[in-house]
Amino acid sequence: MVKKLTNASLEDIMEALQGDNKTQELIANETLRIGSLLVNKNKAYGNSALEPVRIFSRANSMEQLAVRIDDKLSRLSRGHEYVGDDTLDDLVGYLVLLLVARKRQKQDE
Repeated sequence: MVKKLTNASLEDIMEALQGDNKTQELIANETLRIGSLLVNKNKAYGNSALEPVRIFSRANSMEQLAVRIDDKLSRLSRGHEYVGDDTLDDLVGYLVLLLVARKRQKQDE
């Protein structure tokens, strides 16, 4: 159940999924897939990306996400991927989490 959508329109996504524009359909499907991946990882791992336990690192969550993004970009630029990883999915996911962290930070101000 959708409680609140901000700066997005579920109607636009639904229209893209039902329309004849294949590019829009692919965009909608990939967006939903990444969103589902992030929600499922959050359920499995808790809110560790935005509220880390800080055992070794004392950096804030946005800085920690930036480090993860740098790591993924490094792997892409060097052509080194770990078997079983999907670096692009991870990168998109971390970028979405960074947007969420920024939004939360603005709400806390």
